[in-house]
Parts: sequence; structure tokens; C-alpha cells
Amino acid sequence: MSIARLYEEYSEAVYQFIYFLVGEEELAKDLTQETFLKAMNHFSGFRRDASEKTWLMKIARNLVYDHFRRKKVLKFIPFLQKHEQLEPTYVPERWLESKDSQYKLYKALGQLPYQYREVIVLRKIEGFSIKESAKILGWNGAKVRNATERGMKKLQQLLGGDEDA
Repeated sequence: MSIARLYEEYSEAVYQFIYFLVGEEELAKDLTQETFLKAMNHFSGFRRDASEKTWLMKIARNLVYDHFRRKKVLKFIPFLQKHEQLEPTYVPERWLESKDSQYKLYKALGQLPYQYREVIVLRKIEGFSIKESAKILGWNGAKVRNATERGMKKLQQLLGGDEDA
């Protein structure tokens, strides 16, 4: 395994994860670069008890925490993806509805408590398993399941569904 291969294979996923948490393109680029520098410097310490991607995401998560800890801020800015692709058949009404739905979703995600937001990003957006998410977050599987469930209920409330959840 080489750092160049890891970068080629995982840099986009690491960048998207960081960007989703910090909401600033330049900061996300800097933290992505820092993630791979840290991975390179600690490559010998990689125990291979997790996948390479899980290991990199844990490094990225810790760097995001460190960044906000230094700024004494643990409030994350809502994610607004700038490079969204249009549907192949461009229908203005559907595109506007889609943009509105995405905006509402990202706004609601930004209102979630941080631990719910983070676990939803990992499980529902990044597609990590419970076990992988637990390893990245430093939690056990039960906590990942519970936080995902509670976060999804809160997200549903914020989006105007199931008001009594």
C-alpha cells in the first residue's frame, strides 16, 4: 500500500466528508491535504484492523475536531454542495424542486446536534457500515445504531414529517 495509491483512491471521499463537516472549500482542501500528510507520517502505525478508508476517515475526523477545538467552535456550517449534476433530462420544474429539497435537507442537517449529524453523514451519506462508523467515531455499535435512529427521527421532525417523533 502506498500513500499515492491511497490518495488516488480515497482523496475525493475524504474531501467530501470534511467539506460536509466544515462547509468551506479551502478549509476542506487544507484538511484533506493534512489528512494524507498525517497518514504518510503515521503509515507505520496503521494496524490494518480497519480498512484503509476507515483509517483515513478517522484521521480526517480528528483533524476536523482539532481545527474546531483550536477555534473553540463546535458548530458546523450547513453543507451546500456546489458541484451538483443536473438530471440528464433537464426539466426546470423538477430541477427547482430537487434543489429546494436538497437545500431543506442540508439546512436540517445543519440544525442537528453534532453527534447525530456526524453519524448520519457516515452511515447514510458516506455509506459506512455500523462497524466501520463505530471505528471512525470511537463508539460501540449500539451507540452508532441509537444515534443514527435518533438523528433520523430528529431530521424527520426538522423536515416537517412525523411531528410527534
